[in-house]
Amino acid sequence: MLRVAVVGSGPSGVYTAQGLVQQSQVPGVRVDVLDRLPCPYGLVRYGVAPDHEKIKSLQNNLRAVLEDERVRFLGGVRIGPDALPTARLRELYHAVVYCVGAATDRHLGIPGEELPGSWSATEFVSWYSAHPDCLTDGFVLGARSAVVIGVGNVAVDVTRILARGAAELSPTDIPQSALTALAASQVTEISMVGRRGPSQARFTTKELRELGALPDTEVIVDPRELALDPAYADPSGLPAASRRNVEVMRGWASVPPRGDAPRRIRLRFFLRPVALLSGDGVSGGGADGGRVAAVRFERTVPDGQGGVTGTGRYEDIGAQLVLRSVGYRGVPLDGLPFDARQGTVPHLAGRVVRDGAISPGEYVAGWIKRGPTGVIGTNRPCAKETVTSLLEDAAVLVRREVPVDPLVALRAAGPAPVEWAGWQAIERAEAELGASLGRGVVKLPDWAALLAAAARTTES
Repeated sequence: MLRVAVVGSGPSGVYTAQGLVQQSQVPGVRVDVLDRLPCPYGLVRYGVAPDHEKIKSLQNNLRAVLEDERVRFLGGVRIGPDALPTARLRELYHAVVYCVGAATDRHLGIPGEELPGSWSATEFVSWYSAHPDCLTDGFVLGARSAVVIGVGNVAVDVTRILARGAAELSPTDIPQSALTALAASQVTEISMVGRRGPSQARFTTKELRELGALPDTEVIVDPRELALDPAYADPSGLPAASRRNVEVMRGWASVPPRGDAPRRIRLRFFLRPVALLSGDGVSGGGADGGRVAAVRFERTVPDGQGGVTGTGRYEDIGAQLVLRSVGYRGVPLDGLPFDARQGTVPHLAGRVVRDGAISPGEYVAGWIKRGPTGVIGTNRPCAKETVTSLLEDAAVLVRREVPVDPLVALRAAGPAPVEWAGWQAIERAEAELGASLGRGVVKLPDWAALLAAAARTTES
């Protein structure tokens, strides 16, 4: 029997488990899918916006893998020096595949970035997704205008959620505290800003069009900014996705702003953030460390090589809420090698490379392997490559003795893992919470509630 631990239960981890148990060349594979959280599915649960029910339904496909008799979900298992060391984990299994994603955000590296009211988009997404590590709910409090820095799908998501009405979000699984805060929000002006042009924006056309379908919301695009893009006048040479984006924005730019909509979303381009300003107009907040009041941007122009260059002209956009959405970044996992420049674990076809040599029995898949690129489906071929490497190594890996059941050692290393029955108890508790609020399923918002629900495994 080949025993494999997969660390991380998001798409890359589940696709890895699926690849291992559905192959036929190595019989008798057993996979434990470990996760730090008591809930499975990773960013499908804690990264997909609550109003994207179709994407969230991917959980049903992931569930089918985790319910396979050869796969075991073990939540609440922390890997690291203060919990279960990676070296000890390696002793418990023939192979370990790390699918831990990219857990932090890239920083802007500009003055004022840490002012109150300035957040990473990931923190905002964690809040409306009920991630148990989220420690605040004051995002929209006191804000009338917001700036979202970035023009990718996450930027579109947070922009859309800021503009959504409570009636539209109530049928979703958004936590009650976030729904209440958004219902009371006074944010009416949202600017989504990119440092390059519309033809280089990273959002998908489907996500972009959803902004134009929001009720009581007007999307405003300045045709003069679009015209700065060399590809705007003739988008025929662009990839199909970029061409469709330009066509959508061309349509919005052709309509003069009405000015009477309750909410406005402004798409801005060729503006590079250089500082966040506090209420006294000082970048970095000055001596009083006041709340963010504006973002200072430098106008950019294309440099002819796919990038942009600054012009020395500046514009301040007022905002009491700033969400920075400029990309994810992997973080080191104690005991594994790490490429700080790439934010990934060095590897060859998924095999971890340590000090220039392959580390037997250690593998990576997903964002920690290739960086934060692609969509959910991109994780499938990435996982397949890693699984292929692992299976090629299987004949050597199984020669090493491992415990008959690693669960005994995992229980001894810390709190008892949350098994599948515990996750099912969490699902029941979330359904009960939603029913008590007159809504559908509503996510439990914190560690205490999740673990208390998981303990109710004997209830029907």
